[in-house]
Amino acid sequence: MRQKEEPNQYTITISGMENGMRVDSRVLEERIQNAVKEGHRKIHVIAYGQHGIGGRLWSAGRDQVFLKISGAPGQRLGSMGAPNTFIEVDGPASDDVGWLNTGAQIVIRGHASNGTGNAMAQGKIFVAGDIGARGMTMTKHNPRYDPPELWVLGSVGDAFAEFMAGGIAVICGWNTDRVDNILGHRPCVGMVGGKIFFRGKHKGYSEEDAMIKEPDDEEWNWLSNNLQNFLKIIGLPELFHELGTKRNDWLVLVARKPHERKQNIAKNIKQFREEVWERELGTGGLIGDIIDIDKSSIEVITTGDLRRFIPVWENGKYFPPCQANCPTGIPVQKRWELIRKGLVKEAIDLSLHYTPFPATVCGHLCPNLCMENCTRKTMKFSPVDVTVLGKASLEAQPPSPLPKSGHKIAVIGGGPAGLSVAWQLWMKGHEPEIFEQSETIGGKITSLIPTSRIPEEVVAHELKRIEERIRIHTNFHVTKEKFLMLKEKYTFVIIAAGAQKPRMLPVPGIEKSIPATHFLKQSKQGNIKVGKKVVVIGAGNVGCDVAVEAIRGGATEVTLIDIQQPASFGKERKAAEAVGAQFRWPCFTDRITDEGVFLKDGSFIAADTVVVAIGDQPDLDFLPPEIPTSKGFIVVDKNYQTSDPQVFAIGDVVRQGLLTEAIGAGRFVAEIIDGIIRDKRKIFEQKLTVDPKRVKLEYLEARNPTINSLELWAENCASCGVCRDCGVCESICPQGAITRTQKNGNEFEYQTNDEKCIGCGFCVNACPTGVWCLIENTPVE
Repeated sequence: MRQKEEPNQYTITISGMENGMRVDSRVLEERIQNAVKEGHRKIHVIAYGQHGIGGRLWSAGRDQVFLKISGAPGQRLGSMGAPNTFIEVDGPASDDVGWLNTGAQIVIRGHASNGTGNAMAQGKIFVAGDIGARGMTMTKHNPRYDPPELWVLGSVGDAFAEFMAGGIAVICGWNTDRVDNILGHRPCVGMVGGKIFFRGKHKGYSEEDAMIKEPDDEEWNWLSNNLQNFLKIIGLPELFHELGTKRNDWLVLVARKPHERKQNIAKNIKQFREEVWERELGTGGLIGDIIDIDKSSIEVITTGDLRRFIPVWENGKYFPPCQANCPTGIPVQKRWELIRKGLVKEAIDLSLHYTPFPATVCGHLCPNLCMENCTRKTMKFSPVDVTVLGKASLEAQPPSPLPKSGHKIAVIGGGPAGLSVAWQLWMKGHEPEIFEQSETIGGKITSLIPTSRIPEEVVAHELKRIEERIRIHTNFHVTKEKFLMLKEKYTFVIIAAGAQKPRMLPVPGIEKSIPATHFLKQSKQGNIKVGKKVVVIGAGNVGCDVAVEAIRGGATEVTLIDIQQPASFGKERKAAEAVGAQFRWPCFTDRITDEGVFLKDGSFIAADTVVVAIGDQPDLDFLPPEIPTSKGFIVVDKNYQTSDPQVFAIGDVVRQGLLTEAIGAGRFVAEIIDGIIRDKRKIFEQKLTVDPKRVKLEYLEARNPTINSLELWAENCASCGVCRDCGVCESICPQGAITRTQKNGNEFEYQTNDEKCIGCGFCVNACPTGVWCLIENTPVE
């Protein structure tokens, strides 16, 4: 919420007393509403107990409205207050301050009575004293907006936070008569959400519904920062040293999760029948003495084989969208689950089972398809930030390899694909050897990708980790003779030589242009001169890298042209747009001259430098004729195996793609080769992806952490398709038909009792992670 501005001049004063007579609440509210409609935005109200002052000032639109209230306001001050309304009361206030508040900021410079913040959904209430009973009851929080807040300098009365379902309350416990019990009698009864920070003594709370903990780092940072604002608003900033510097003075009350509650839903429903249904509808109740019809429940809902639908617990049956869309196959959700369990090191180390580049690629270079497909985005939240986990994986510890198998495998090429397959084969106990034509390994990561996108020390660290474990031959220029030699000496040969030959346009003047690969290599070495105007033919991600480097090299105007809508996306596209690069399409190049590029439609784009970025092709001169190619790329089957069963090919020699696709292909081929060597057929999981619509983010506090903390992001992972053991299904089942069973170790299972289950689908509709499914019952004949 925007910080309140102190009104320095009121444009109108409205009094609640007229001709010695008190003005009715309805009339006073109508006069305030009319003043707002007339354009007044700073209003002084002199109150004489009138109700509902400051509420529903919606006619102001987006304008801020400031109300200064003198005298004694009545009940429901600021009720249904709008987000642009700022109310300040000189003294105390009556019942139901901020009732149903939808965004107003209300400051009470004294005590407030009962019901403060009752059922509020947005906004902030600041009280410079105590409040009465039933404060912050039935509050709620729409995760699309900031949670409602109640700040109390003193203490609160009985039944505080009753049925609280969202929001934040802060009870400072300062200068109050209730010093021995600042939370009142029986706070938090029925609390199901939200958070209460408090300081001082208390005499208990509803332990069935809430639990106490110490504030974590994020909570303390939030409290200390916002406490200063609260104290400044109520005019007591000097109290911060006493209230905001001693973390140990503060505790936090949070709602228990459903599976942590002691209550039994089935038992409660039985109690409802006996204590409510029969009492109200039976003899002596509302209608029990009037009619004599049978008021018992009608047995029409069946169980067992007669149910129309059956709930099925499909825990782990489907891939979460993040993992399903990761070309490398990294179990993203599993890593966040490990972090939630406190196994941070295990989550970080798990990455090296899938890629040798968890920090380089996942943390910096990957377009993060996992994040692009994160279910949180369906509710317009930020996706879980896997780059934080990727960067933390720089210090991941490699697993111990399996015992040596005695099989040596040649890998031609030390780029992402070659390093990936070699890493996987090493873990499986085989002896891969890399043959790289350059002086260093890394391929495009080290030779082409700008240092602005990846710190050199990160790449060096991860390459060193590989070099310490795998034998590498550099400056190895493969020929047909050397290729045949490798075939004779090694069990298998894997071609991962990448695409080295730039594709060029067959247009006049093409020799006046620079291939993108050459441009990026020279730029990385600091040997490029571009002039002021640059045209890049080809607006893919490589073209975007060229555009950024051209600007960094001194260009002031860069235009990327393409024959179709550019295929660039993600970080590369955003970076190019951020430096002011312009995209034009469809554009068909006619010729290139010293002045620039002429297009076939007759238009001209001036350029000092022209760069061609339309892709590269592999150099396959070493390939024997019996291994076929198509359009310059090696032909492989679904297992990346060539026509020669001893030879596999992966990466850009097969087709150009993402770094993660090359890394994923390396892992796949390593599995295939390991299966052949050990005479064990490899069966890859062919799971479907869980439907994001099955996931209920409403049950998740789907905030966007302000601190890039692994633990905070782990908590905000929706755990799509994998049970988080929250117990919502067990709690919500009206028949008590769902039970949790503890299995070996940390394993558990939720099961249904067919004799109790009525197939209502409550479990399916409430499951936060989407692991429950309702299927049609087809009795066996």
